[in-house]
Amino acid sequence: MPTNELMTQFLPLLALFLVVLLALAWPLGALLARIGAADVTPGAVAGLGWVGGIERALLRAAGPAAGTAQTWKAYALALIAFNAVGVVFVYGLQRLQGWLPLNPEGMANVSPDSSFNTAVSFVANTNWQGYSGEQTMSILTQMVGLAGQNFFSAATGIAVAFALIRGFAARSAGAIGNFWVDVTRSTLYVLLPLSVILAVFLVGQGVVQSLSPHVQAQVIEPVAYTQPASDGQAAIETRAETQVIPMGPVASQEAIKMLGTNGGGYFNANSAHPFENPSALSNFAQMIAIFLIPAALCFAFGRMVGDPRQGWAVLGTMTLIFVIAAIGAFAAEQQANPLLAPLAIDQAASSLQSGGNMEGKETRFGIAASSLFAVVTTAASCGAVNAMHDSFTPLGGMVPMVMMQFGEVIFGGVGSGLYGMLVFAILTVFIAGLMIGRTPEYLGKKIGAFEMKMVAVVILVTPCLVLLGTALAVTTGLGAAGVANPGAHGFSEILYALTSAANNNGSAFAGLSANTPFYNTLLAVAMWFGRFAVIVPVLAIAGSLAGRQRLPTTPGTLPTHGLMFVAMLAAIVVLVGVLNYVPALALGPVVEHLQLFGE
Repeated sequence: MPTNELMTQFLPLLALFLVVLLALAWPLGALLARIGAADVTPGAVAGLGWVGGIERALLRAAGPAAGTAQTWKAYALALIAFNAVGVVFVYGLQRLQGWLPLNPEGMANVSPDSSFNTAVSFVANTNWQGYSGEQTMSILTQMVGLAGQNFFSAATGIAVAFALIRGFAARSAGAIGNFWVDVTRSTLYVLLPLSVILAVFLVGQGVVQSLSPHVQAQVIEPVAYTQPASDGQAAIETRAETQVIPMGPVASQEAIKMLGTNGGGYFNANSAHPFENPSALSNFAQMIAIFLIPAALCFAFGRMVGDPRQGWAVLGTMTLIFVIAAIGAFAAEQQANPLLAPLAIDQAASSLQSGGNMEGKETRFGIAASSLFAVVTTAASCGAVNAMHDSFTPLGGMVPMVMMQFGEVIFGGVGSGLYGMLVFAILTVFIAGLMIGRTPEYLGKKIGAFEMKMVAVVILVTPCLVLLGTALAVTTGLGAAGVANPGAHGFSEILYALTSAANNNGSAFAGLSANTPFYNTLLAVAMWFGRFAVIVPVLAIAGSLAGRQRLPTTPGTLPTHGLMFVAMLAAIVVLVGVLNYVPALALGPVVEHLQLFGE
C-alpha cells in the first residue's frame, strides 16, 4: 500500500471519526447512566421534564408487572416473550400486506419462508435481508413492522447491558431491574430523540421521506434493451423512455437503522443507494451513528459501577482492535487486482487501477470511506453497507468477516457489544487468576464456577452455529445451489452469511443466492439462537453476581483499568475469536488471496 494514501486519506478520516465519536458519546453516556441507575418506579429518572410523564403513563398502563424489580429468570422470561410476540407480529404483517393499507404499489404477500426469516432477523437485531426492499415490502410493512422492530431490538440490547452492569454494581441484591421499564426508558429517552434528530439531518442531506407511490420519471436519454431471440424469431430491441424511482419513509427508517445498529435498508442497495446515503457528509454521520450508543454505553458502565476508568478500559480495548482492523482493510483495498491489469490498456485505466480496488465501491465515497464503513458496520453488529463486500479483495473481505467472528464485541451492537465484552473481561480475570493462584474477581465480585459455565456457553454458541451451519450448507445440494462462484470465494460467501447471521450482523457478501427456503430457514435458526442463546446466559451471570457482596479492593486485586489489562483483554478477544475460525478462514479468503496474489 502506498504510504501517502494512508497518511493523506485514511488516517485523517479515521482520526476525525474517533474524535467526533468521543465528543458525542461522553454526554450521551452520562444520560444512559442516569437511566440505567434509576429505580424501577415509573418516572424515577430525574430531570427529564414532561417526557417523564409519558413514561409514567405508559408504565402505569402496563400494569403492576412494570413497577417491580425482577430476578434474572423473570427478566429473561419477559424478554423472550416480548421478542417472540414481535416475531409473530412481523411475520403476520408480511403475510397479509397485500390486503393491508399503505401499499400503493400493490406489493404481494411475502412468501412464508422469507417472512419467517425477515421476522426473526429484525427481532434479533440482525436485519439480514434476502429480498429487495423496494420491490417486496409495502410502506406499512417497512414503517410499522421493520422500523418498529429496529427500535425494540435495540432497546432490548440496552436493557440486557443495564441488567449486567447492575449485577456488578449491586450490593447483595437478587434483582437486576425490570425489563419493561428498561425497554420503555431506552426507547423513550434515547432511541426516539436521537432518531428524530438524525432523520431531520438526513432529510436535509437529500434522503427521501415520503408516503407517496413510486414515481415515473422521464429519462434524458432512452436506454435500449435487446430481448434474446426465441422460436426462430429475430431479436427485438426496445427503448425505455421512463424510469421508476422508488419512494417511501426512508429517512425515519435510516436513522434507527444506524443508531440501533440494525442495518436493514429500505432499498436493496442499502447505504450505497443515493436515497439512503446521498453525500460524504451523510456517510460520515451514519458511521458516527453506528458507534454512538455502543461507545456511550462504555462511559455509562464506568459511571454505574462507580469507577469511570473501567469504562475507559473497555472502550480502549475496543478502539485498539478497531483501529488495527480498519488500517488492515484499507491496506488490502489499496492493492490493485492483478486480474484487471491486462485490461488497463490506456493510461487513464492504468492510473485508475493503480489507485487500488474500486470495484463495487461508490465513487462518491472512494476506498477510504468505503473501507472504514465496512469495518465500522461489521464491528458494530450493524450490517448496513455502502459498498459491495463481495467485491473486496480476499483479505479486505476477510477483515469484516473477522470483526464479526470476534463475537461482535468491538463496539458491537447496541448493548450487545458491551455485555459481550464484559463476558470476555470475566474470562480474562479468570485466566489471570489461574496464572497467579488467586480467586478471580472483577469489579469486586468473585467469579465462580457458575459464571464460568455461562461464559463458556456465551463464547461457544456462535462459533458452533457458524461452523455447523457452514458445514451443512457446503455439503448439501440445497446449500450449494445458491453459490454462483465455485471454489474458495463461494466458500467465503457461505461462511460470511452464517457468520453474519449467528453474530446478528446482517451484512452479506451478496454473491450468495440466499432467498430460498433452505437458507431462509437455516439463517433464521442461526439468528434466533445467536441472539437469545447468548442473552439468557448473560442475564444468568447478572443475576448470580447481583446476589453477591462487593468486596473491597486489596493490594492483591488485579487492576482492571490499566494498559496491562487492556492488552490482556484484547489478546483474549483475538485469540478466542480467531482460533475458532482459523481452519475455515484458511479454506476461504486465505486460499483465495494466495490464488490471486501468490504468483
